[in-house]
Amino acid sequence: MNTTDETAIRARIRAFILASIHVPDLADDDNLFESGIVNSLFAVQLMTFIEKTFGIEVTADDLEIANFKSIEAAAGFVVRKQMQPVAA
Repeated sequence: MNTTDETAIRARIRAFILASIHVPDLADDDNLFESGIVNSLFAVQLMTFIEKTFGIEVTADDLEIANFKSIEAAAGFVVRKQMQPVAA
């Protein structure tokens, strides 16, 4: 999938999270870490899902909570990564 449709990206990330963790009212801007929804193990699973689903590489420089703290933040991260030129 190589789309910059942020709404579709949010929907895919939301579906992944909700398939693993039951959260009745998960808003796009809910902080997944502060709320306790996501622990460090699930954060790794989320990053792996994002890499495989959206065909991007999460590098050491990308490992900031700000990039994955919410559905909105993760979708924005995916869009930014997809817009970066591919290294030769």
